[in-house]
Amino acid sequence: MSNILSPTPHNIQLCANAIKNGEVVAFCTETVYGLGADAFSIDAVKKIFSLKGREEDNPLIVHISDISQVHELAREVPDRALKLMQKLMPGPISIVLKKSKKVPGIVTAGLDTVAIRMPRNASALELIKHSGIPIAAPSANISGTPSPTIAQHVENDFKNKLQFVLDGGQCEIGIESSVIDLSGSMPRILREGKVTKEEIEAVLGEKVEVLTNSNKPLSPGMKYKHYAPKAQVIFIEHGGYPILPVGLRGKKVKIISMKNCISTDEYAKNLFLNFRKADDEGYEVIVCELARDAGIGRAINNRIRKASSKM
Repeated sequence: MSNILSPTPHNIQLCANAIKNGEVVAFCTETVYGLGADAFSIDAVKKIFSLKGREEDNPLIVHISDISQVHELAREVPDRALKLMQKLMPGPISIVLKKSKKVPGIVTAGLDTVAIRMPRNASALELIKHSGIPIAAPSANISGTPSPTIAQHVENDFKNKLQFVLDGGQCEIGIESSVIDLSGSMPRILREGKVTKEEIEAVLGEKVEVLTNSNKPLSPGMKYKHYAPKAQVIFIEHGGYPILPVGLRGKKVKIISMKNCISTDEYAKNLFLNFRKADDEGYEVIVCELARDAGIGRAINNRIRKASSKM
């Protein structure tokens, strides 16, 4: 059984030492739990891919505890990036820049760019700081399944395969970070999250493109099917009435609806939690209502649609 630890200074140091020694540690951020290893160690990063069953064409996000570390990871830091970092870091945003030679190709899936994030979570920042190195960390789940938002989700997926899980309680936001690519001439959002297109445009003072398709994954979450529970997910439009297709009638159905939430933020926070609960309770079908297509609602809808996709 994994050693689930509360985020005391002693336990954070234990986890930091494990990362220094080439091990993989799960930890809480404000978005979802991450599966972290030394970003500069090829062998340690390979363990992440092996544990998750993740294909190596899917790049990882590198987590830092201080903005100064960006210059170690990126060979170019444009003014746009500095603006976003000053306003939105730490926070649920990852910025893609041209990578330095120090970043191994396995971290970036062979791309010439690296995604960098500074989480807004005290224990995560302390873990990175005490590790003394940037931490490469995708979500701490089996690849393609719902991202974990409590420590027990991590334990359920990996059981005795992890030395430590740093338990920070339920994640504040519940969906992954926004990813914006600033490596080219035009800012592009590769994955929507809590930080919205409108917020990014307000900081940059210019229009930002949202990239929906790419022949090669440029960011985590760009694979076609993602975030999927064992139950079949079908979605209905915002405010719609759940009507099951004929072929699904008679199955055990769970309905996840905006009507049971006080806000869109609450819907986001509990989305993956509800997916996993549905699986634990033996539901065969999840009928999921889309959110209003604005702000974080766009990110929620992206996750629901990806979870419902058939490969």
